[in-house]
Amino acid sequence: MSMRIHRREFLSLGAAGLAAAQAPAAKAVKVGIVGVGNRGTSLLRTMLDLPAVEVPALCDINEANLARAVSLVEKAGRPRPQGYSRGMEDFRRLAAREDLDAVVTATPWEWHTPVAVAAMKAGKYAGVEVPAGLTVEQCWELVDTSEQTGKPCMMLENVCYFRNVLMVLNLVREGVLGEVVHCEAGYQHYIAGMQFTGDGGLSWRGVHALQSNGNQYPTHPIGPVAWWMNINRGDRFAYLTSMSTVSRGPRLYASRTFGADSPNARRTFAQGDINTSLIQTANGMTVTLYYGTQSPRPYDLIFRVQGTQGIYSGTLDKIYIDGRSPRKSGEPAWEDPAAYYQQYEHHLWKEMGQVATRYGHGGADYMTLAQFMDAVRHQRQTPIDVYDSATWSVIVPLSEKSVASRSAAINFPDFTRGKWKTAKPVAV
Repeated sequence: MSMRIHRREFLSLGAAGLAAAQAPAAKAVKVGIVGVGNRGTSLLRTMLDLPAVEVPALCDINEANLARAVSLVEKAGRPRPQGYSRGMEDFRRLAAREDLDAVVTATPWEWHTPVAVAAMKAGKYAGVEVPAGLTVEQCWELVDTSEQTGKPCMMLENVCYFRNVLMVLNLVREGVLGEVVHCEAGYQHYIAGMQFTGDGGLSWRGVHALQSNGNQYPTHPIGPVAWWMNINRGDRFAYLTSMSTVSRGPRLYASRTFGADSPNARRTFAQGDINTSLIQTANGMTVTLYYGTQSPRPYDLIFRVQGTQGIYSGTLDKIYIDGRSPRKSGEPAWEDPAAYYQQYEHHLWKEMGQVATRYGHGGADYMTLAQFMDAVRHQRQTPIDVYDSATWSVIVPLSEKSVASRSAAINFPDFTRGKWKTAKPVAV
């Protein structure tokens, strides 16, 4: 191949290089991370590859996890971060540091709200893993603290940045599907083993399954649905009703793995194997939401989006648009979405897709963190705001209350205090 560069190309490259050299460097975002176990370490690895992101502080009560994370930062050629590990609430010392712009938490669920609240009260942006809160009171605490401090709280819901999710968002925005009237989604992922430790004891996830019965992990499927339906931005979730099957999975898994006489093989777990919730919106739209982590099955988020002009199925990755898609024997037929991806690909995937796919969850981790850091850097609102974070998370306690009340309808709090009526659709 010829390496000759013509004069016009040379001048063009020279001008581009000069412009790049003269452009101001992006302001570095300084982030502290609380919780550097498996998930926190994955986020750290991604952060270290993001442009202009520094990690000067890390917190974990597990000294081995903390040492591993500190080593990762140093191996990336960055200054050695300060570690915080004095106790369960040492994250407060980290949050109080004056050199941090943001605090990200990837702890067990029950610590998400306390860390995020401490970060906001200390004047930092809060980035929090899912779910952001476990109780109605925690969700209100997130909202109240964000409003009082003026600091955003973004739940790092990576499924919102999946390629098909953002493509469907463009389909909705362009009116290709018509008006979205119903969505079906669910977290269906066989992870029964994550509820137990290697010696047969209960992990923190297992403790939740032992004590609670509802939809314990709703935000992966409901986040994209909320964006498609403009929840908190023209519509809102009004109420839900929920029911669960009996619990079989945890005991069966414990019996197969640790023996029929092991303690957890004889325990009664509260969490039903499959939870199903129905949600009605203020404008009369509906959502069917599933949660199932105990039954052997392939991973599936479902994502069935029904509009007045057509439907998209995430399970099939197929689409049907009335008047555009083919028919077979006069009946509507599924269509491969390749042409729709080409026409309606989201700009984030056009711009970052090639780099992002090197990272977790098919590239969604990279995009989520990049969006969060961009908001911090420019001191603007995060695309997933505190109202989203609270609304998506509060499904956990609301579903538990409904299950315990023979599937009674339970109202959603209006975390926006009426602002949903005039708020504009999310800007991604």
